[in-house]
Amino acid sequence: MSDLSNQTSLSTGRIVLTDAERQPCEIWTRVMGYHRPVSSFNIGKKGEFHERQYFTERSAQLA
Repeated sequence: MSDLSNQTSLSTGRIVLTDAERQPCEIWTRVMGYHRPVSSFNIGKKGEFHERQYFTERSAQLA
């Protein structure tokens, strides 16, 4: 267990972690109606996942 008081920057008050203290984030996505971790995809499906383009739909302007 780490003592976070040693990791706080005095000027900004932000906590700084070293690479040894970080852990990987597992990304899940919905494929064919099921939620699956991206790490379980084959190389082709991983390529498709990284080529996806995300968008934000604007709300309708109602009169």
